[in-house]
Amino acid sequence: MNKLPSDDRIIRELCFRLLPAQIMLAAVNAVNGLVSGIFATNFVGQDAMSAVGLYSPLSLVIGAVSALLLGGSQILSAEYKGSNSTDRFRDIFMLDMELSVLISAVLTLALFLGGALRLGRLFTADVPVQSSLNIYLMGMALSVLPQVLGQQLSGYLSLENRAHLTLAASIAYVVINLLLNWVFIVCMHMQVLGLALSSSLGLWAYCLIQAVWFLRPDADVRFSLQGIKPGDVAELFRIGIPGALSYAYLSFRGLAVNAMLTRWVGSDGLSAFTACNSLMNIFWTIPTGMLAVSRMLMSVSIGEEDRHSLQDVMRNVFRRYIPLMCGVCVLIIVCARPFTRLFYQDVSAPVFSMTEWGFRFLPFCMPTGIVVMHFICYGQASGKNLFVHILVFLDSVVTVTAFTALLIPFIGMNSVYIANVMNGIVSCLFILGHAVLMNRRLPVNMAELMVIPPSFGVPEDALMDLSVRTMEEVTTVAAAVQSFYEGSGVDRRRSMLAGLALEEMAGNVVDHGFSKDSRPHSVDIRAVHKDDSLILRIRDDCRPFDPDERRAMTDPADKASNIGIRMVYAMAESVRYQNLLGLNVLTIRI
Repeated sequence: MNKLPSDDRIIRELCFRLLPAQIMLAAVNAVNGLVSGIFATNFVGQDAMSAVGLYSPLSLVIGAVSALLLGGSQILSAEYKGSNSTDRFRDIFMLDMELSVLISAVLTLALFLGGALRLGRLFTADVPVQSSLNIYLMGMALSVLPQVLGQQLSGYLSLENRAHLTLAASIAYVVINLLLNWVFIVCMHMQVLGLALSSSLGLWAYCLIQAVWFLRPDADVRFSLQGIKPGDVAELFRIGIPGALSYAYLSFRGLAVNAMLTRWVGSDGLSAFTACNSLMNIFWTIPTGMLAVSRMLMSVSIGEEDRHSLQDVMRNVFRRYIPLMCGVCVLIIVCARPFTRLFYQDVSAPVFSMTEWGFRFLPFCMPTGIVVMHFICYGQASGKNLFVHILVFLDSVVTVTAFTALLIPFIGMNSVYIANVMNGIVSCLFILGHAVLMNRRLPVNMAELMVIPPSFGVPEDALMDLSVRTMEEVTTVAAAVQSFYEGSGVDRRRSMLAGLALEEMAGNVVDHGFSKDSRPHSVDIRAVHKDDSLILRIRDDCRPFDPDERRAMTDPADKASNIGIRMVYAMAESVRYQNLLGLNVLTIRI
């Protein structure tokens, strides 16, 4: 049997095709922080910058809610997509929308009342900063619903291969936020309230631009009212809680670090750290976007019980994402002084030096951060609850808080930066230690590092993964699949039908799909023998093509029209097509 080995080209290209929109999505809050920071320091004053920094932990609480809903719903939805459960996919979409609105309403009220009742005194004893924070809270209350709902919509647009709408919405947000900041602060002198309203109104535009798609009749999922099923809520929360806890822990960590900075370094330290984070958050959108893409691909792979694709996603992290991020880190370190000048002009001021050192230390967190984020995501999707909870707690709060508390009395501001670098190292060592403990040896391959259970997916001897790029390879693979099934004990007739079905459908992709554009293409084929069923999955990255629609268009009187497609439907027990993340996925069961 002449096997043509599978490769990870489709996974690799899909990762980078989806990445720009996901980075832009992640950039929404980061851009808000950066723009607010620049306008606060240059046009309002340092009290406003301190207020923005004090609001950051509260922003993380909103992020926790969004992460809980997005993580749980996206993983569940992608798994249902992978298993072709369309109705359940739509159920989770509407559940996510309803929960987003309900929880956002509560948080909006809480923020507005916090500002109206002048609760800023709970965060700082500095009276001018208190006043700025109270006004900022009331203005930012308007941003909660569009922020949470907009992030949920972006996840579903990616699953529907409409990520360009998220990209357009993100660009609109950036432009509107900048323009309104200039109008409200520079022209109308609205000070801190102008900072908050600019962000809030920009987020409403971001949300509404994305929402329009889900009102269209051709959308796979649309807005509708339905009852909330407690079982679905529990499952969504179970999956999403680790991601939410990460934000909650970060919020606690932010409060703790702010308190230590206030005590040991003073307002200069708080302002420097806020300035560093506001710009570093822009660069952190790259790992966050990488994670968003990987979350979808991992979840789909788990839904399909595709062990190989699951490992390919994680291999892509080490082979491509981390080297790319290392290049970005070098750029940040080299540009430390110009970046500092975005916020502060006096090079002799203590706050300038503190900020510059932040840009030299903090980039070292990013490569290890990518690894930790992906293993948390994989643990969420695969149900490794204890592992995820320990890693999230360790990464989000324990290491940074502990190292900062230990070092800040001796080295001051730089203790916070060093603690963040140590955090990534300790978390990666925990991941490795977990793999050693579970395998009882150092991991020698990706499956062992990820601790993928042997029971996950189909046994290796019951499946075959191949890729084809030419019509000649299609013929060879069809014969190989027929021989594989016969060697697995399947009768010759069904084995031959499987080979014929594969040759027809894969050949159709190569013959017609490859010629639609000038990009290189391949067809990934998976042949599975499971529970006496022969399952063929044919996956390609060509233009969307549903063979069932082509079959339905056939004139019954024309016996020769689309005869190959009609033959496959006649011989198969079921044929199911879906366009998933921009890939054509055809599943044939014989």
